[in-house]
Amino acid sequence: MTLIVRLRTWARSSTKNLVASRHRGSYALRPQPNYKMAAIAWNSNAGKALLRVGRALPPWHRALVWMQVTVVTDRGLRSSAGVRALSYQAEISRTSPTAILMVMDQSTSMNHRLNSGQSKAAFLADVLNKTLYTIITNCSKADGVRDYFHVGVVAYGKEEAGNGFQGALGDEPLHVISRLAEAPLRVETRTKKVAGPDGDVIEQPVRFPIWFEPRGQGKTTMCAGLNAAVKILDQWCASHPSAFPPTVLHVTDGHPSDGNPEPTADRLKGLATNDGGCLLFNLHVDAGEGEPLIFPNDERAIKDRFGKALFRMSSLLPPHALEAAARKGYDVRPGARGFVFNAGIETIADFFDIGTRPAISADR
Repeated sequence: MTLIVRLRTWARSSTKNLVASRHRGSYALRPQPNYKMAAIAWNSNAGKALLRVGRALPPWHRALVWMQVTVVTDRGLRSSAGVRALSYQAEISRTSPTAILMVMDQSTSMNHRLNSGQSKAAFLADVLNKTLYTIITNCSKADGVRDYFHVGVVAYGKEEAGNGFQGALGDEPLHVISRLAEAPLRVETRTKKVAGPDGDVIEQPVRFPIWFEPRGQGKTTMCAGLNAAVKILDQWCASHPSAFPPTVLHVTDGHPSDGNPEPTADRLKGLATNDGGCLLFNLHVDAGEGEPLIFPNDERAIKDRFGKALFRMSSLLPPHALEAAARKGYDVRPGARGFVFNAGIETIADFFDIGTRPAISADR
């Protein structure tokens, strides 16, 4: 069994034992060099954990220290509140679907242009619509579209957050994937470049369904958007206790205007099924000026204050996402998070693709 343990810790230099307790309803850890983890024991009654380390700790002068520890053991551990075994192995099928929720920033700044000349809002809408079409295609079998997924979009801007779908899909926050297949807002005819018979490039007309429209108006009400996601997925987890946990893809380009989003992100990640906690992946979109940072594993690599907050808000990449990122050529290391900062055009599409492949669906 593998546990990801999150603890806030302190220690004295005179002992080899490190005692940690809960803080604000959650646990947090960050790696400290040169310490070998020998054992971990939980006292669920006291709400504390005793971590035995392989060497004496240096003087910390009563300073708070943050660490992250991955504990691998053959013996079962009694988990205290706030600590979950990471599984993410539940079968995804029509009888046990999972949920994918996109949380999209639609503030005024999303009207800014990318280097391609297209606005951020328009490009992201195209990527989201293509992602939905890909999910539908992957769920399509000889007998029709199989409902392996419940999918929704939350859009925030103006004063509040709401359903990102319109028309026939605007009444509910989550829909089975076959319902999306039946009810796009419209189907456009676009062109894509393909290789011709003589090796030349030709343009070919393709049908492009639209479910999500680009918009950019108002402030960056990120807390409202994440709060909406909490309400939607709290109910979903209660109704699907054995399912593969929900995945949330949050996309933004700016700083929140309605408060600190970290506590809300913690509540979102605290939602869980028996198979694990809700996954929150964050994508920060850049207009093309900054250097992208893709799936980092260390907050110190991030210079921007808000970027650091988004890193902390992001879930650790589970095994299936690590494998998907590696297959795309990304250098993902232990402790990598579902976070991309200053994402450019190429990375945005990969982020959506990796984030919406939670597991191999059962073919039934």
